[in-house]
Amino acid sequence: MHFGILGSGSWATALAKILTDSGEHIHWYVRNDDTIAHLNHRRHNPHYLSSAYFNTSHLQLSSNINYVIEACDVLIIVIPSAYVHQSLSALNKDAFTGKKIISAIKGILPEKNQLLNEYLEENFNVALKDYFSVLGPCHAEEVAAEKLSYLTFSGLDAGITEKIAIHFNTEFIKTITNPDVLGVQYAAVLKNIYALGAGIAHGLEYGDNFLSVYIANAADEMVKFLRQVKHEESSANLNYAASVYLGDLLVTCYSLYSRNRMLGNMIGKGYSVKAAQLELGMVAEGYNASKCIHITNETIKVNIPVADIIYEILWKQLQPAAGFETIENLLV
Repeated sequence: MHFGILGSGSWATALAKILTDSGEHIHWYVRNDDTIAHLNHRRHNPHYLSSAYFNTSHLQLSSNINYVIEACDVLIIVIPSAYVHQSLSALNKDAFTGKKIISAIKGILPEKNQLLNEYLEENFNVALKDYFSVLGPCHAEEVAAEKLSYLTFSGLDAGITEKIAIHFNTEFIKTITNPDVLGVQYAAVLKNIYALGAGIAHGLEYGDNFLSVYIANAADEMVKFLRQVKHEESSANLNYAASVYLGDLLVTCYSLYSRNRMLGNMIGKGYSVKAAQLELGMVAEGYNASKCIHITNETIKVNIPVADIIYEILWKQLQPAAGFETIENLLV
């Protein structure tokens, strides 16, 4: 397999490190030529995970997205969900023909409220059998520090999923496989919403007891939603306590690395949503995700009141203190 990475942020940089540390030679689409020059000369990304150094003989860097796509048979898309359409819309409709696509995106594309696989199927005829995801409770910063981390690869074909996953095994990365390619994506979207809420709770100075009860209820809501959207080809016996579901929810709600928790913390302390986003200076997927899930749930109609209140705070100017007073009386 010949891997290509589309995107150059922190998680793209972490995945590039994982693959090159496992001995892979990769093509990497980096939009900015100055960043490419810095990576080639100084061996690290100047903007993200600057402590992660690369053996540049394993990197083929290019600002030409078409070149990277054509050169590879497995493409990892690591572009923030809000910018996917902008980044890919100029490609030919057959650009991904014969390719395997791995999504490393933890969000929904806001233009049409779509998961990445839905967007790729509609615009590039990418079949779900050729689509995989890599998710789980893994922080780019911990990958850079080579702290042991677990990644879950999901796909409909167990054999191909395993063949892909094995290329990511290193001394500090262990891989798991899973058939629930749609459910894991929705879990990644939902956990960002709940983590943003956990940050708001912290900013409002709630304690550990409240936060633990809040997360337990969030986990229950998430499972109810996932059971409604489970793909018919997924296993009927999914373990929603596994790392790609519950584990990712926990780490995103608790970790100081979590962008969504950081954004929520500022909102809880009194920042407006816009001011908090400007202060954060990074994409927190939970903001757009809250609106996308709200729209999706108008059809699915799952009872997810905590997620609904987070949406009201972020998009309908509900005061955080008032919203969490309501949440207090919902928790069990």
